[in-house]
Amino acid sequence: MYPPAPRLDLVEHLHGVPVADPFRPLEDPDDPATKQWLVAQDDLFLEHARDLSHRERFRERLARLHSAGFAGPPSWHGERGFFVRRAAGQEHLALYTVDPDGTERVLLEPEGTTVLDAWQPSPDGGLLAYQLSSGGREESLLSVMDVVTGEVVDGPIDRCRSTLIAWLPDGASFLYVRRLPPERVPPGEERYHRRVHLHRVGTDPDDDVLVFGEGRDKATHYRVNAANGWLTISASLGTSPRNDLWIADVSAPWPWEFRVVQEGVDAHTALRVGRDGRAYIMTDRDAPRGRVAVADPADPRHESWRELIPEDPEAVLSDFALLDGPDGPVLVLSRTRHAVTELTLHDPRTGARTGSVPTPGAGTAAALSTPGGPELWFAYTDTTSPVSVQRYDVRTGETTLWAAPPGSAEPPRVESRMVEYRSKDGTPVRMLVMSAPGVPGPRPCLLTGYGGFGISMAPAFSPQALAWVEAGGVYAVAQLRGGGEEGEQWHRAGMRGAKQNVFDDFHAAAETLIADGLTSPDRLAIMGGSNGGLLVGAALTQRPELYAAAVSSAPLLDMVRYERSGLGAAWSVEYGSAADPEQFAWLYGYSPYHHVRPGVDYPAVLFTIAEGDTRVDPFHARKMCAALQAAAQERVARGHAAPVLLRTETDVGHGARALTSTIALEADVLAFCAAHTGLR
Repeated sequence: MYPPAPRLDLVEHLHGVPVADPFRPLEDPDDPATKQWLVAQDDLFLEHARDLSHRERFRERLARLHSAGFAGPPSWHGERGFFVRRAAGQEHLALYTVDPDGTERVLLEPEGTTVLDAWQPSPDGGLLAYQLSSGGREESLLSVMDVVTGEVVDGPIDRCRSTLIAWLPDGASFLYVRRLPPERVPPGEERYHRRVHLHRVGTDPDDDVLVFGEGRDKATHYRVNAANGWLTISASLGTSPRNDLWIADVSAPWPWEFRVVQEGVDAHTALRVGRDGRAYIMTDRDAPRGRVAVADPADPRHESWRELIPEDPEAVLSDFALLDGPDGPVLVLSRTRHAVTELTLHDPRTGARTGSVPTPGAGTAAALSTPGGPELWFAYTDTTSPVSVQRYDVRTGETTLWAAPPGSAEPPRVESRMVEYRSKDGTPVRMLVMSAPGVPGPRPCLLTGYGGFGISMAPAFSPQALAWVEAGGVYAVAQLRGGGEEGEQWHRAGMRGAKQNVFDDFHAAAETLIADGLTSPDRLAIMGGSNGGLLVGAALTQRPELYAAAVSSAPLLDMVRYERSGLGAAWSVEYGSAADPEQFAWLYGYSPYHHVRPGVDYPAVLFTIAEGDTRVDPFHARKMCAALQAAAQERVARGHAAPVLLRTETDVGHGARALTSTIALEADVLAFCAAHTGLR
């Protein structure tokens, strides 16, 4: 029998609807009853894990695949280059610099539970602003280092959760985003109330100049960027797909005049001033897949924009860079076509296409980087290629390898194909399917997806996927509505009141895999994390007969109360708010926690959570686990119920973590799925 959970006979009436919440006590991690229940759940998971016959084999194979390491593209500042690398055997990414004489040096090498959240060198490369956090809590401390001596010359400054840094031309001052101190905000809102500040290196941060943010909504997020003497500030409500944008000439003395680029418009726009003095504008305004316009930065109003490159009806705009070609400036445009990257060359005066940038394959090219001049660096990966750094030279038209993966992974042979299928309402959806060559079906299959926040499931090297395929399974990634694979309309077709489309797309993916003979319901496992954990929760409660196993990691599952903890209040633009009657109906209509029913034959379920998660409160998984265990008690007593387990980690959170903990988690997930899909 499962450990008894603390519970209440609690029913609240919300907008006239009775809403049961029997496991509300599990929301408090400090309650002695919750602690006792968690200890019992740990024991239960470890007991089950000991019987997972493939656990150690998966762990060994994942370690070899992860040994490829990681190298990122260089960022050039003055005569110095900066880049991150994780060599084989290293637990975390380390930050390096290349000195003017070509010597490589380590600047930062985090250890233990400390991770590098962000970094930004000054324009001349003499100073480095960087952010570290520990224990998985992502509460960054901002410091400044003298790059030559390695001495910390400023900080740490607290309340700087992964802020962007915008260095001013003087190389001694920067803009950054910092939360108000706890004593200045209402209780429970300490993770909100951001402001943009101007800081001079070496001064007291409490004396920093307030630049922007007073009087706006508590959940407003700000992004700052400075280039070629111009500063932009973007403001969006939480994770909204729309933003307000301002620009200021920071070569002028303070206080600067902020000019409106867009305000109160249902669109997302970014602006960057090039070395040619023009403002290049990337926007989905009147173009859901994105277009490029140009303007005078002194007059950035929409009425002054001139369209340079129109929207592509099938490809989504993601980035651009300006190079100096032999015959003048060249604009490099990055687009994704069904999540596969294309890099094209354009005349920045007319927008006309003049060529393309060769890439190693049909994969993902990202993180475009150039200091100016004729060269462009970018990261490349695909389903069987670890991340490498490529360098393109506009003078020769050639792309060459700049930095190979630091280690060797020896990935298995894999067949990858893109499958198109129809969702419940007839919408065409794509799915990447990976399998070993020549292995007949039906086979154990692991299906995953995300479907939210405009995030694309792009082709990438995944040790977890490769280890599963090498073991004889099929691995599938569905590009669901709510993501960004087909532009902003695709995103909005899976958010707020349309969220059920995401779940329907996922169910249809499972049905397609079964209909095509690749798997069967008793061999099909599903997996997802964060918003993808919500996806898994909805899938197993809506269509339990389709799945043999489900893994839900760091999930949102109580959609009636998700806004009350973590960063939930920032996501109401994506999901809706339970405070609004209509939006409450959306949320309650699919909230997985509220749709657990006794007597239902649910698949085997594994929840994985981290105590340090400050984005998604672990109470979601605790409550859902208790609800499923309670619903299964009668079937457990008769020996007819699949297990429901909770795996809890300490000293890690929602984001970056040490490599050994990543491997341990991935191995447990694969071994659990293998055990309950018959993978031999």
